[in-house]
Amino acid sequence: EYVFLAAAKVGGIKANDDYPAGFFYINSMIQNNVIHQAYKQGVKKLLFLGSSCIYPRNCKQPIKEEYLLTGPLEKTNEAYAMAKISGLKMCQYYRRQYGCNFISAMPTNLYGPNDNYDLETSHVLPAFILRFHEAKVNNAPFVELWGTGTPRREFLYVDDLAEALLFLMENYDGEEHINVGVGEDLTIKELAYLVAKVIGYEGEIRWDATKPDGTLQKLLDVSKIKNLGWRHQTSFLNGLKETYSHFLNSTPRQYL
Repeated sequence: EYVFLAAAKVGGIKANDDYPAGFFYINSMIQNNVIHQAYKQGVKKLLFLGSSCIYPRNCKQPIKEEYLLTGPLEKTNEAYAMAKISGLKMCQYYRRQYGCNFISAMPTNLYGPNDNYDLETSHVLPAFILRFHEAKVNNAPFVELWGTGTPRREFLYVDDLAEALLFLMENYDGEEHINVGVGEDLTIKELAYLVAKVIGYEGEIRWDATKPDGTLQKLLDVSKIKNLGWRHQTSFLNGLKETYSHFLNSTPRQYL
């Protein structure tokens, strides 16, 4: 049997900053229970899904796997990151002590259909989609966004991640975790203008610099998985268009 451990409590900057105990406790409990029971039940292989948040705040870019635990974490999501690091290490320790074939993958920021559009808990891209969609529908003259817009982020389409995880299950058995991403990024300001363009919002975009930016850059070094033979297939623009189309056709009415 194969186990893909993707279950987690996730959220954006505000949710992570407001509820650190919840993020640490719930994620730790999910991981501890599933990983231990996978060992107890003798599963053939387990893949633990982490996050690029595990790397230090001021990490050298692009971020290589070996940069883990080389510096302080981003404070706004430290609790979530610590839980994910714990899960990664738990997989390594169960390999060493019990011989379990447990591997870990660290994806970059994900996006795609069926995302979370609750502004209290969503990540940046679905939050932007909802904000600009509402602004377009309501003919709002401007949209105000958190931060300065200068941080850079990398985005991977969810279907590409699914393909990557299947690929790793079949082609990777290493103890060390492996990054999964596209190897390219853009600024949050560029992201905002691109989302607005896809949605068709033509109003002003303002920035509230009193709000936190988060980590300045998180670009993964994906040479390890590329050397194994995997590359992403979906361009960001095409993935964004597909995501917005799905939002319009499938999202609960309270968001439309």
